[in-house]
Amino acid sequence: MDEDHIPGGDPDINRPGPDDIQPASNETLDRVLTGLITVLPIVALFFVGWQLWDGLLHPSDLVVFVIMYLLTGLGVTVGFHRLFTHRSFRTSPALRGVFAVLGSAAIEGPVISWVADHRKHHAFSDREGDPHSPHVDHGVGWRGALRGLAHAHVGWLFIHTQRGSRERYAPDLIADPVVSFVDRTFFIWTLAGLAAAFGLGYAIGGSLRAGLTGLLWGGAVRMLVLHHMTYSINSLCHFFGRRDYATGDHSRNLLWLSLPTLGEAWHNNHHAFPTSASHGLSWRQPDISALVIGAMARVGLCWDVVKVPEERRADKRCVTA
Repeated sequence: MDEDHIPGGDPDINRPGPDDIQPASNETLDRVLTGLITVLPIVALFFVGWQLWDGLLHPSDLVVFVIMYLLTGLGVTVGFHRLFTHRSFRTSPALRGVFAVLGSAAIEGPVISWVADHRKHHAFSDREGDPHSPHVDHGVGWRGALRGLAHAHVGWLFIHTQRGSRERYAPDLIADPVVSFVDRTFFIWTLAGLAAAFGLGYAIGGSLRAGLTGLLWGGAVRMLVLHHMTYSINSLCHFFGRRDYATGDHSRNLLWLSLPTLGEAWHNNHHAFPTSASHGLSWRQPDISALVIGAMARVGLCWDVVKVPEERRADKRCVTA
């Protein structure tokens, strides 16, 4: 497999064309829904504060949070990103469906749209055409830097001028009956994820109150934390940290962000070797998602796992970080 190949993308293109951009069918509705998904988890923090103040937080709430965070987070990192976007490994149609559902339950958008945006990001990384670069057309100095970080973190979600065309950047997924079905039924899986948080809370805590607080922590709080971890890859990991490999963009590695992002914060490594199933390229770079893929491979649940030979890494390694 070509290490740098992205369906529909070409790293040598200088400027994006009309065919690269997904037209918005209802931009106002999309912005309203995006606003609700962004704001409501923040509003939920008031209920969390009340819980903590009144001593109503129970261990079951944290258990539900961790379970839902890991399931939906791995749906994004292992499923949406490493499997569907970069084809870092192969697996059965059933597991493709499971990862598509788990990633959809994270409520970061339908799987095909997510993949199209991310493949376009790689094709035009930190250049005109990148849907969420903090470095393109945001001005200079501290004000420009802050505007760029805000755009890359969350602002780009409300703008549709550079979103990746599904037909150009994800034709393989459109043709995949399992993935396209999950994509069409996205809202069912978002609701199913919230229902699962309530069900876990009820099962562990044994009461309606435990179910509702499970929904709070496994639904709203989990969304808030997971979304901003994902957004931080777009913003912080293109602005701060180490550059271990020479790439044509500003991607960087952030050690402190690697655990909560399940290994995604080794972002310079990822841009150097996009299809590598492991973003952490040494034992000192923890990568939970890579460990999950490795465990799946050992028991035969996935195969053709892409690994980067040491000689390829040496060719791209920076002289200075």
